[in-house]
Amino acid sequence: MSFELPDLPYAYDALAPYMSAETLEFHHDKHHQAYVTKGNELLAGSGLEGKSLEEIVKESYGKNAPLFNNAGQHYNHIHFWKWMKKDGGGTSLPGALASAIDSDLGGYDKFRADFIAAGVGQFGSGWAWLAVKDGKLEIMKTPNGENPLVHGAAPILGCDVWEHSYYIDYRNARPKYLEAFIDNMINWDYVLEMYEAAK
Repeated sequence: MSFELPDLPYAYDALAPYMSAETLEFHHDKHHQAYVTKGNELLAGSGLEGKSLEEIVKESYGKNAPLFNNAGQHYNHIHFWKWMKKDGGGTSLPGALASAIDSDLGGYDKFRADFIAAGVGQFGSGWAWLAVKDGKLEIMKTPNGENPLVHGAAPILGCDVWEHSYYIDYRNARPKYLEAFIDNMINWDYVLEMYEAAK
């Protein structure tokens, strides 16, 4: 398979004021496009052509760092755009997800605090995650383009904490960005879709 840049599922200004059109234009059109372009160059001759993106991510991990970095970031961003929506976030989660967060993570408020802490505590570039591992929800963080797929887990929600994801809008205030992501941007329906698929 070759990598392709997906269209954003909403207008560039749909997430304002929490994420600006300028951020989305740079992040989607420049950064994600670069992972796609470079990923396709590195995929050629790698022996992984024709595999699914998930397989490419898992099989290049620890063996082909340049390909892994670009494939991982391509995977992460395909879902990142869908993990956000206009008027998203907040506490009205689909029932199955709310129950799992209660039983596995100690309730919504604890999940919110721990997810933000994971994102704030990720040194340098990386991601904060909600993932399913061994049938249970878990909060994780990873550096650079890594994701839970390479740690035996299925990501169902991720927040990009690379500076290009928030610096235009929040400067160095990463905690404020993470709060805005959880409270105002998450597309809980897509998180549920991935949760059901992961189970």
